[in-house]
Amino acid sequence: MRLTVLGCSGSVSGPDSPASGYLLTGPDMTPTVVDFGPGVLGALQRYQDPGEVNIFLTHLHADHCLDMPGLLVWRRYHPNPPSGRAIVRGPSDASVRVGNASAEIGGECDDWSDVIDMRPWVEGETVSFGPGYTALARRMYHPPESYGLRLTTPAGRTLVYTGDTALCPAVFELARGADILLSEASWTHDPANRPPGIHLSGTEAGQIAAEAGVGELLLTHIPPWTAREDVIAEAKEQFSGPVHAVSPGEVIDI
Repeated sequence: MRLTVLGCSGSVSGPDSPASGYLLTGPDMTPTVVDFGPGVLGALQRYQDPGEVNIFLTHLHADHCLDMPGLLVWRRYHPNPPSGRAIVRGPSDASVRVGNASAEIGGECDDWSDVIDMRPWVEGETVSFGPGYTALARRMYHPPESYGLRLTTPAGRTLVYTGDTALCPAVFELARGADILLSEASWTHDPANRPPGIHLSGTEAGQIAAEAGVGELLLTHIPPWTAREDVIAEAKEQFSGPVHAVSPGEVIDI
């Protein structure tokens, strides 16, 4: 399985990156985009027909889902519209939240069931997204209904994506023994500069990687106002394995 970084800017899109979005491709699987924040639809077009992908949404903060209304336009009005419906897995209120953003009139809700087959995540449930490919969803510690994902290939390789979360037991459990941990790291580790219970620091991302015994730590979701070098340095103080902050267009083979 291959991970292509479409966007990795945290909380908002940045000057050099869309917000959160990651393309998964592999033999015998439908290409799948994990999160669909502002700018992701445009970046996706460099690699894949947007009408031919399925979507995993970890949560419904704007920086993780707000290009979804654009995807609905693509699927409905493209001169050569895709056949069938895209499978979207996400929080239980995704149809309403995205439908509100896509509605023609304020206060109404766009019914996206004409082009989307919506399937809510279930805590602790493992689902298939291709022959031998599985995704395990676990609830994370973040204000809205939010999930981290453990993605496993037919060969048994594992990619864990934290989504957005603060420290919680579930994120350690989800990451246990993963080959690659793609972890948000939105802050430096200074309680005076960050509210509690929302995001991870570079220090905390490194602590998760070390305690969970992962093979490699990839940092993401670093906002434009947070210094990448500082977050990387914090993570390296905690985790002795490979540490790297991802960039748009980067490709990682799982």
